[in-house]
Amino acid sequence: MMDSPPSLLDFSQSKVNKDLSNDDKIAFYRHMVRIRRFEQTALKFYNGGKMGGFLHLYIGQEAVACGTISLCGDNDHVITAYRCHGHALMVGMDMNECMAELYGKATGSAKGKGGSMHLFAPDKNFWGGHGIVGGQTPLGLGLAYGLKYKGLEGCCLCYMGDGAVNQGAFHESLNLAALFKIPVVYIIENNGYSMGTSQKRSSAYKDCLAQRAEAYDMDWDVVNGEDLYEVRAKTHIAMERARKESKPTVLEISTYRYYGHSVADANAKKYRTPDEIEKYKTYHDPIRLWRRRLIEEAVFTDVEADAIDKEAKQAATEAAKFADESPAPTVESIFEDVYWETDNNTEASKIGRHFFND
Repeated sequence: MMDSPPSLLDFSQSKVNKDLSNDDKIAFYRHMVRIRRFEQTALKFYNGGKMGGFLHLYIGQEAVACGTISLCGDNDHVITAYRCHGHALMVGMDMNECMAELYGKATGSAKGKGGSMHLFAPDKNFWGGHGIVGGQTPLGLGLAYGLKYKGLEGCCLCYMGDGAVNQGAFHESLNLAALFKIPVVYIIENNGYSMGTSQKRSSAYKDCLAQRAEAYDMDWDVVNGEDLYEVRAKTHIAMERARKESKPTVLEISTYRYYGHSVADANAKKYRTPDEIEKYKTYHDPIRLWRRRLIEEAVFTDVEADAIDKEAKQAATEAAKFADESPAPTVESIFEDVYWETDNNTEASKIGRHFFND
């Protein structure tokens, strides 16, 4: 997907972008750099044996999370798959709680019980981080249904990789979303590979993956994921369609990941050539392109951009130190956060009837 053609339209002048202040644009750069530096630091310490489990890096895809989530309001919700660090940081989760969760420490966002694939922040309308491929798609539908049921003007952004579009749960979700007019925006982060299998070898399609929405009489669009302005412009249209008309949309955002499916992917440079990866880094890197755009617009200088990058790198380093020095979960804590009734010592917890009446 790295060879997507440049946009013929100047999306900087779209409704949602033309009134952005310089501070807004700098904030987007800061968000993307923070994601990049957090992940590079996580990679360093994962390879150093500080973390267990899997680590699915978002490096190269930063403009997707930044561009879409920057449009969210109080009644908008976010749910994603296991490549969730970028979304977590973008919704406002702290680097410390995220890094500590990767380390499996008690100070982590899920008290060290979730790890890399399960970052959550309900107070920020962020519902994870899910390890089951496509498993988050009906949950995103449910979040959006809840908004409609309560009469709230909002939507749910439900992210997935290109491989998830072949899961049955996704198609069932599309069917219900269209039938009941649910305000959900399904976002396919198409980085070109389903684990180690290219899109052409893993998915049957005519022109693009989002086109499958036509079978459900649903709106869809394709987005250049290296252009932050375009990501925001096209996502805003879909979100407004959901908020104002309670109609779902499928967006396919073309992007790319620098590393393998996970850090444990030993064949990352076999099913992709090193030249392919370097070509993307050189010509299609979303952070590099956004930085260049802001310098051309006289929003900031190279010196100021470097300072933002240095600040993000320092924050990531401090987060790793915080995680390393944090305590591990206690053995007893394995019984906590299983049932709300047990944690709160309710009457139901005393008789074991957590879900059923007599």
